[in-house]
Amino acid sequence: MADNSATARSYQEEAHAIHARDVHFDFSSVPMHYIPGEVLATHVTNVMHLVLPEGERAMAACLAEALPHIDDERLREEVTGFIGQESMHASSHEGAREHLQSIGLDVESYVAGVAWLVDRLLGDQGLSGRAKEQWLKERLGLFAGMEHFTAVIGEWLLESKVLAELGMDPTMLDLVRWHGAEEVEHRSVVFDAYMHVDGGYLRRARTGLLASGTLLPLFIISTAYLYRKDPSRDKGRSWARQFVSATVRGVIPSFTTFVTEMPRYLRPGFHPSQLGSMDNALRYLAHSPAARA
Repeated sequence: MADNSATARSYQEEAHAIHARDVHFDFSSVPMHYIPGEVLATHVTNVMHLVLPEGERAMAACLAEALPHIDDERLREEVTGFIGQESMHASSHEGAREHLQSIGLDVESYVAGVAWLVDRLLGDQGLSGRAKEQWLKERLGLFAGMEHFTAVIGEWLLESKVLAELGMDPTMLDLVRWHGAEEVEHRSVVFDAYMHVDGGYLRRARTGLLASGTLLPLFIISTAYLYRKDPSRDKGRSWARQFVSATVRGVIPSFTTFVTEMPRYLRPGFHPSQLGSMDNALRYLAHSPAARA
């Protein structure tokens, strides 16, 4: 176990009870292009809530494996709450995936392929002894890096006004904002678990760079697949022009985020509590239609 008092102080300063919320989403009336007039942007958003949850399942399993190595009661409480939230994310997004599949977007085979790949690459591998311990630390480092980006994107979803202005379907808007808000809410948990179990800077830096290098191509490949599988006859102008236009207008987060965020994450004194205020996230979670339902 790493002894990192600076990280412990940062964690305690942002003490907050993480817990899974019982939410309900009704996807029955959600259209294929739930961001009106934005085909490519819709599929970029689809990646966030159809593909990434497969990684969240693996992350929750990794945190559950790490629990016996965590003897700090507060951190154990947060990790347990984190696991519950990620499980709720997966089940909620599964409903959206089933609905989109039912109206013609073939996502099942691709998501199953991603799930298979995630299990093979980020599962426990059946190791034992020191190899098992080192692989656990490696995965915690990778997931801490990935959570940095999901927290940044979650903050973007909460602060962006463009999606609502474009008339994004209310159910889907609530889904991605609820998910984004919880990503902001539990942004420190995996990082703190890594620092508690290992805490090495070199591993944190290396796995952070690897996380960035993994998520970016995953977003690009997944978006391209969903766009190609979209059964609509009229998908608008070329996907490249749609991508540039959506990025410039702030309809989707800039893909350069996976590069520009790395200097901040790689600072030796970095802690996720430095990402910004949690007020927006907690305020949204208090008023989310799905959570209140």
